[in-house]
Amino acid sequence: MDVSVKATINRDKIMIGEQVELKLEAKLPNGSDATWFPVDSMTHFEFVDKGKIDTVATADTKTYRQTLIITSFDSGRWAIPSLAFTIGNKEYLTDSIPISVAYSNFDPKQDYHDIKDIIEVENTAARYINWIVLAAAILSLLGAIYFLRKKIAIQKPVSIKKPLSKLTPLQEALEAINDLQKRGYAEPVRAKIFHTELNDIFRQYVYRKTNIATMEKTSGELMLQIKQFNLPVDDFTILAQTLRMNDAVKFAKYQPVENENQQAIETIKHSVEKLDAIIQ
Repeated sequence: MDVSVKATINRDKIMIGEQVELKLEAKLPNGSDATWFPVDSMTHFEFVDKGKIDTVATADTKTYRQTLIITSFDSGRWAIPSLAFTIGNKEYLTDSIPISVAYSNFDPKQDYHDIKDIIEVENTAARYINWIVLAAAILSLLGAIYFLRKKIAIQKPVSIKKPLSKLTPLQEALEAINDLQKRGYAEPVRAKIFHTELNDIFRQYVYRKTNIATMEKTSGELMLQIKQFNLPVDDFTILAQTLRMNDAVKFAKYQPVENENQQAIETIKHSVEKLDAIIQ
């Protein structure tokens, strides 16, 4: 009997954070010494759940099946790679499967266009920056030495501590969101500032509420931290999409329309309220 392997998915177009069922199947003769598909990691995709491997046996064959739940926080058109099922020294490969990941709902009547990376332009003045910085540092050092030598009485600086907020993390986040909304976001330049500040408001809330260091994490890393608090799947997905859109606008890769700006406000507001009810 021939060996057969295959990989299938239930959808090939998703929004960021949505889930895909990846089903793996291998059929082989009884008594074969086989090694299951490697599913430890996959570029551009995260594993949400790995189901157990089911076995169906007949007189001559065995069929193995496994269902995995995967998601992606990277926009673009990616591919689930060919996976190898090994029997002895021979590998049997599944077909690679393309998946499109986007920020908003797909229009089936239009082609999918990924967001392009920023094009870097060479700065001819950059070659002189190191010399300017070095000269400024030397002048600053000489000035500091002169000042210290001439100073007779050194006063101890007064330590001024930033007052701690008397608001709860939720109250602080909601006030900041309301203030941000009043300032508007219609113009392209304002939209960039708006989405940057909105992202920071959410990160500051999570930091104050959980002590998780959020500011240095990517949106994908932050969402993996948020996952532990068991937000409902729909809320988790929409939050992931919003944070990734914040990043895209911040780095000038995407210009949102007005209703997307308003939806981003509502999503962050709903998310901090939902998390506040869950995290005690």
